[in-house]
Amino acid sequence: ISFIMQKKILAIQGSSLKKINVETDTTLFLALEAQKRGYQIYYYEPHNLSFIDGKVIVKCFQLTFFEETKKFYKITKKLNFDLSKAKVLLIRNEPPFNQQYINTTFILEHISKKVKIINHPKSIREVPEKLFSIKLIKYMPSTLISENIDEIKNFFRKNKKVIVKPINGYSGNEVILLKTFNTKIINKYLKKHNHVIFQKFLPQISDGDRRVFIINGKIKGSISRVPKKNSILSNMSKGAIAQINKLTSKEIKISKEVAILLKKNNIFFAGVDFVQGQLIGDINVTSPTGLATYYHLTGVNLAKFFWDSI
Repeated sequence: ISFIMQKKILAIQGSSLKKINVETDTTLFLALEAQKRGYQIYYYEPHNLSFIDGKVIVKCFQLTFFEETKKFYKITKKLNFDLSKAKVLLIRNEPPFNQQYINTTFILEHISKKVKIINHPKSIREVPEKLFSIKLIKYMPSTLISENIDEIKNFFRKNKKVIVKPINGYSGNEVILLKTFNTKIINKYLKKHNHVIFQKFLPQISDGDRRVFIINGKIKGSISRVPKKNSILSNMSKGAIAQINKLTSKEIKISKEVAILLKKNNIFFAGVDFVQGQLIGDINVTSPTGLATYYHLTGVNLAKFFWDSI
């Protein structure tokens, strides 16, 4: 009897490969480690996902990734693929967490008993990146989520300098600092975003934030991201510089509590952000980043722990 070894397939729902920053991209970093472990990689974007008479089918590329900066992948085949045949599926397309993103989680949930999906599609819906932190408000600076102009005015009166950010925001986009209540700016913002997050400004952001990596319920490392001069944004896409740091005992204590909560909610991989020792309400579960940067700074390859845990 001849046994044909079944192909070990890793499907990745990602963003356009043209947008990838090879030096810092966590999806690529995870995929390279998976390849070393014998996974074949099938890559697709959300618009290539279809539900057809009970099956979840994608138009995808079979590809090989390389540790090169210029030509970092090669497409070996284009195919239609039944996603239930994958061993693991990584949801790694970048936010915004819009209706398309939500639709894909409902479609993928259909195969979630057959395929290990990270993060679980239902969990991604139920742990919304900024709203989930309502459960952790005791560790956060003064925070208001509202579109009521009177409540917003009161909040400014109490807190003076306020950070304003959209609930479905990402990569520091549209995050602003207001030093006084400005009716025109706020009305325009509310018209665009409805409920908005207002948060007391923490001046130590100039020294950087802390991004803590949580994998399978464990704190596995952290980096600091220091904003460029005259900026309040610690996102590396906005020019912040990554540095290595040591978490304080308070940050470790809070991170452990968050890790337990995320594991309970079936979130395998997350990035949690602190400023001035406080949670700022960003619990990144849709497409957490920073593992490649952490490796470059420390030599520690957390992709190995990621795949060992799977």
